[in-house]
Amino acid sequence: MLFLLHYEGRLNNVGDLKKKPYYIFLHYTYPFHSVALGVLLYVVGGLPFLVWGMAIRMVYMVHVTFSINSICHTWGTQVWDTGDSSRNNWLFGLLAHGEGWHNNHHAFDYSARQGLEWWQIDTTWYLIRFLQALGLATEVKLPTEAQKKRKALYNKVINKKEKLGTVGNNGKLQAVK
Repeated sequence: MLFLLHYEGRLNNVGDLKKKPYYIFLHYTYPFHSVALGVLLYVVGGLPFLVWGMAIRMVYMVHVTFSINSICHTWGTQVWDTGDSSRNNWLFGLLAHGEGWHNNHHAFDYSARQGLEWWQIDTTWYLIRFLQALGLATEVKLPTEAQKKRKALYNKVINKKEKLGTVGNNGKLQAVK
């Protein structure tokens, strides 16, 4: 019972989802979905399908997911001023279905899309867009251009350098006299 109380406490930021019948259904039936997938995989391809489709897939995703917070705070690029060490890592962007665009995630944690540039592959976003087309995903949140401009690390660096007198009027660095 204590587990259930703790679990319900973690759902305090999804009040809108807790009211939708589809998500209520998923919340209470998700263990059956995993069992059904396991049975289906076994029926279609026997033990190899079951092992690859359940065990190996889960081990892979757990390792990649847990690696995000260590690797994407060490290696990669920062394009947003987030006040932390989060970085975008293209390799983990691919391996983790878009979650490797970690600096994007820290800058816009409410955004459904983590790969904000056209070249940042984000398969989770593609799935959300598909669900949106089916009407299963609504009120999908994305950052506006104004929000992106406010968070841009480049703008912060230029503004700081202008205050120090190290940026000329054409935006290029120049020596301080």
